[in-house]
Amino acid sequence: MARSGPLLRAETGGYSGLQHGGDPTRGCPRDISEMRGRRCNNQDMVFAYYDMLSPARKEVYRQSDAIATLELPPGFDVGGRVLGIRDGLVRAHRPTVQKDAQALIDALVAGYVVPRVDVKVLAARPSDVGGELHGLYEQDEEIPVARISVWMRTAQRKQVVAFKSFLRTLVHEFLHHLDYEYFKLPETFHTQGFYKRESSLTYALMDTSPELR
Repeated sequence: MARSGPLLRAETGGYSGLQHGGDPTRGCPRDISEMRGRRCNNQDMVFAYYDMLSPARKEVYRQSDAIATLELPPGFDVGGRVLGIRDGLVRAHRPTVQKDAQALIDALVAGYVVPRVDVKVLAARPSDVGGELHGLYEQDEEIPVARISVWMRTAQRKQVVAFKSFLRTLVHEFLHHLDYEYFKLPETFHTQGFYKRESSLTYALMDTSPELR
């Protein structure tokens, strides 16, 4: 579902050069390290930028935070696609990583019954003084299909990203899509619950292949 207004970009990593980067009130703080500061609120741990949100947005944050796990759809078997991503990274072969990353996301889209997402696997990560951009989720009324961009090489040394790191980033960006289309949240926030869902889905995907356990 397209969203009106400014281009929505949910980014992973420390890069600050994109639109909305570094603005925690837009739901996706620039750098995960900026969210390490937590405070106690009614015995719940929240990230520091929570205090900057309006009451309505705090409610959305709490809804996201309350969702701690995400299981794979029933009968979901994509072990071959997950292995394909790993093998493509080992061989530093971007077309293979692109093909299997898109196929994995296509399967997740079908399993969760949500709108399609296009995946772009790019070469070296963009970077600036804030760090490297690992992944990016974009959705807008002018973009007919939501888009995930992930990079397979580090910015400085141009080394191929480790498989688990790449898979986790891909899952992370897809979870922004699920926040809107599956959980029907009006915004997508980085919360404790969000990162727990990221971990649970990443490990569930790893478990789809005996070679990755």
